[in-house]
This record gives sequence, C-alpha cells and structure tokens, in this order.
Amino acid sequence: MSSYPRRRIGSILGVGLVSGALIWGGHLLTVSYASTAPSQGIASAAGVSPATGFTDVAKRVTPAVVNITTVMTEQVADGSPVPDELQERMEEFFGKPFGPRGRRPGDPFDHRAPRIGQGSGVIISPDGYIVTNNHVIAQAREVNVTLPDKREFRGKIIGVDPKSDLAVIKINAGHLPTVTWGDASSLQVGEYVLAVGNPFGLNSTVTLGIVSAVGRSHMGITQYEDFIQTDAAINPGNSGGALVNTNGELVGINTAIFSQSGGYQGVGLAVSATIAKPIYESLIKTGKVVRGYLGIGLQGLNHDLAAAFGLKDARGALISDVKAGSPAKQAGLKQGDVIVSYQGTSVEDGVALQRLVTRTTVGARVTLNVIRDGHERELTVRVGEQSDDSKVAKVQHEDSDAALSGLVVEELGQDRARQLGFQGTQGVVVTRVDPDSGAERAGLSAGDVIQEMNRRPIKSVKDFEKVSADLKKGASALILINRRGNSLFVSVKV
Repeated sequence: MSSYPRRRIGSILGVGLVSGALIWGGHLLTVSYASTAPSQGIASAAGVSPATGFTDVAKRVTPAVVNITTVMTEQVADGSPVPDELQERMEEFFGKPFGPRGRRPGDPFDHRAPRIGQGSGVIISPDGYIVTNNHVIAQAREVNVTLPDKREFRGKIIGVDPKSDLAVIKINAGHLPTVTWGDASSLQVGEYVLAVGNPFGLNSTVTLGIVSAVGRSHMGITQYEDFIQTDAAINPGNSGGALVNTNGELVGINTAIFSQSGGYQGVGLAVSATIAKPIYESLIKTGKVVRGYLGIGLQGLNHDLAAAFGLKDARGALISDVKAGSPAKQAGLKQGDVIVSYQGTSVEDGVALQRLVTRTTVGARVTLNVIRDGHERELTVRVGEQSDDSKVAKVQHEDSDAALSGLVVEELGQDRARQLGFQGTQGVVVTRVDPDSGAERAGLSAGDVIQEMNRRPIKSVKDFEKVSADLKKGASALILINRRGNSLFVSVKV
C-alpha cells in the first residue's frame, strides 16, 4: 500500500490513515475510542437499556462488518532499500523487525515480494456490495473478504474515489446481513457512537465513544473532507469499518486518527455518511463519482483579507482564480469575488462551498450571491461536471500580519517563465525572501509570481516599484500571486 502523509500539529501530533494492520506498508488504521460509560449514562441513549447497554446494537451491526485482506506487489525498484522516512514510520507504528519474510531495516527490498494489507468493510446490500476505504484496497491485485461467520470470498473492486478515500467492492453472495445508512447530518456533539471493525486483526471489535465534533475539514487527508471526530477507539485494521449511532445506523466510515505513536490516542476521524452514501451509490451505478464543477480556485478568508475586500467579517469563499471556459467564467464570476451564498445557503468558507458544489446535480442552475467591490450581487451559474483531473475549488489558506520587507523580485522573462512553468503569465518573480523578514512572515516565498498589488496589474519590476512607492506605512496591501500554477491572495501590512 502507498504511504499517506502525516500532518504535525504543534510538532506533536501526526495524522495516520487507518488501513488494515499491514504486515508491510505505511498505513495506519482508524479506530474509535473505547470509552466506558456508567449505566445511567448509557440508559439515556436512544433505544439502550441500562441492563444490556449497547448489546442489541452490536448484535445487529457486527455481522455486517467484514475483514478485508489484500495482496499487493511492492513497486520499489530491485535492490533499493526502503526510504528512510517510510522505514522510520513503519518501525514507529508496527515495531521492529517488520515486513514480509522477517525483512529487517536496511536489507535490500525484493520488489516482487507480496505485501499483505488488512482493513475492514461494511456490507450495505444483501447481494454483496461493501463500502470501505480506498487506501485499504489501493494497488491490490487480490482482495479477500472474510465474514464474521468465517465464510471467505474473493472481492471485486467496483469503483474507487481517492478524493474522498472511499471504495466499493462486491462479493458473490446473497441474503447477507447489512447496515442501513443513517442521517449523519443530524449527529450532535456528545452523542454516543460505536465503532465496529477489525483492529490488529481482532475481528468484530466494538468500541464506544461520543461524537467529539462534526464537519471537520482542513485536515490535509483527502481532497474532499467532511469528517466526524470521535473518541471511540480506532486502531490499525479499523479502516473502512462502521461508525454507527445508537440505532445501529451507519453514520460514518472510519478512516484516520491523530496520534503521536500511530495508535489510538482519543481522536479518530470517520468520513461522514453525508459524503459516503452518494459516493457509494454513484460508484455502483456508473463506476465513478460524478461531482458538480464551477471551475474556480478558492482560498480562505482571514481578517486582513476581509478588510481588504471591504467585508464586515471573514465569512465567505474568496475566488482566487477563474478557469477559462468554465461554468463560473460563463456566469460572469471574477477573481476577487467573495461568494457568500449558494442557492440560498450561507457560505461559511471555501470548504463549505466545495461541499455544496460537489453535491449539486450536474446541469442544475444555481443562484450565487457574491460581494464584488463592496457590493452584493446575484449571479446564476449552470453547474458542470468535474473531470477526473479538475478541482471544483482548491481551497488555500494564507495568514499574514507583518510588513512587506526583505523581498527581492526580478523580471519574469520568457526564459524564466518557461523554466518555472509560468508560460503566458505576467508579473514579477520573487527571487529571494530574507529569513524572519516581513515578507516571509506574510507568506511570500521564492518562486512566487506577483501579478497584482492593490488590484493594480504588475507586469514589470517598474510596475512593482511604482505601486510599492504608493504604499503608506501601516496600511494593508492586497497582493495576488501565482504559486505553482495556483492563484492566491495575500494581505500584508506595510
């Protein structure tokens, strides 16, 4: 299995995907926190008695949560050692020695050696359709499914969606137990949930916790994120398993954990059924996921950017780029517009807008309310279909609170533009940013191409110097940059 990035929080916590307990591979499994609740607390949950606790829910759900094992062939080149970073992560998560055939750190890796991965899945339909995580079955040449009653089946991959880390497989069986979809949108913080899966190969493990938060995003785990955070214990092998409410309904697919050690530490993440259900249905129907598409780049607003665009607060989705020929372009949306409402629903930020757009039926006409030049206006756009290589909204974030200093720029000639991949782009390129300077704190870095300052175009160093000279100390400057092909607004104080 391919390795997944871990994200540091204050250089302390890391993110790990919870694919199965791999014999080989850099995956972590998601498991929910197994908190124990006193009988009086349990009695307050819907449909739960103080005498039996959650036994009825567990009996209904566990028969429909399966064990998935995969066989893959490693893609590392012949004779090359495993990269140090990956090796360190695997040792951290799974101990030493690790790998197939007792391979120890530093030994040459045989790219033909099979790797075994393990995870969980949830039976959704009696005829054998199962939803799981994409990272559980990614790159698998063989998928095997074991039911709680010990029956074994070869699984067929129906469709995958790496952008949400979901996948659907099917086994040739009938009259199977199932878990029904629940309404994840009605979940409340503090509500009891159960995580069901196969952590460390321990089949049909049930853990209890509460909903710690809903609508988690900006995690950097997948492109489209709407996670339920829970303290139900989640560990390696729980990936693809069920997160259910007290009625035994599926509200999430366990996917990732925040951890220092790679094991459970009280913060688990499950893909919300609000996202998972339509993706499951789309994969079964078409073998792919059909998403709505506007053709815009988005970035988050902070207070400096909100002030620069004349907004009362930092709510809304700032358009940093509009793709030529896109539905947004045809509807008249412009770079610098701030979308505050989508089909009557208030837009909190770019991620919220992203969710709304991707769930909109392709071809539907929707109404947008945008703030442009300090005035609100209404536009209508026909939602297009997102292609496999397009992004409805690349949400980016940039904070800045310091002066524009320690910055060196040069002309962006044809040769430099071609070298940096900016053909057809006008502006000046940042060639140096002094460490600990105001420019660095503002988020600017070498290689950025400055295209606008305070909405005035920058085509040359002369333009840059002229506009810079007009900036007054203590004022804010709104700068539009192009970074690796993506447009981004940065607000800096001079």
